[in-house]
Amino acid sequence: MNKKIIILIISAMLLCSGFSFIYPDINRLKKENPQKTSFMKYREDEWRQHGRKISIRQTWRPLSGISQYLIKAVLIAEDDKFYQHEGFDFEAIQKALEKDIKQKRFKFGGSTISQQLAKNLYLSPSKNPARKLLEAFLTWRIENTLSKKRILELYLNMAEWGDGIFGIEAASLHYYGKPASALNPEEAARLASVLPNPIKYNPAGRSAYVEKRSRII
Repeated sequence: MNKKIIILIISAMLLCSGFSFIYPDINRLKKENPQKTSFMKYREDEWRQHGRKISIRQTWRPLSGISQYLIKAVLIAEDDKFYQHEGFDFEAIQKALEKDIKQKRFKFGGSTISQQLAKNLYLSPSKNPARKLLEAFLTWRIENTLSKKRILELYLNMAEWGDGIFGIEAASLHYYGKPASALNPEEAARLASVLPNPIKYNPAGRSAYVEKRSRII
């Protein structure tokens, strides 16, 4: 299974290499903080179509200004092999594929933080195979251009945490009325627990899902 996945990723790189000029210069992300991501624009279009007046709330914070409890909670919840892999967790991908096959659905789970960052920065939320190939190519470029520290910093500042809430600083202020640097272990675990579906779940709420997942984290 791992060999097949590797071949798929290499194929994606070859397929996309001829079109790499259409993508933003990832080198710029070493020092520049993106003003708006592709996913943010997607959400804005969605809000307009439904007549919803929602504004994006986001305040950038360096990794040093984010609670270590939150950083650890997100790594545990979303990508516990973040510092060991090179963008792809093949074991997690294999498990996700086996689950999809068993349930006769294809959700393409098992995404690493690097893959999620590639999607948020440049792609739509679509889960079709073509989009996943582009995601793999962009993930490879990100991992080969940016440090792990910078990848994590970008992710935490651009992840969605609710309607119009992007980045951990905005999320921390919205849900707990405090900066991201002041989050305690319980708050950090609850914020990390909703990342798979931040629109459905409220980290400060009382849902059984959040209670259970935050305890595990």
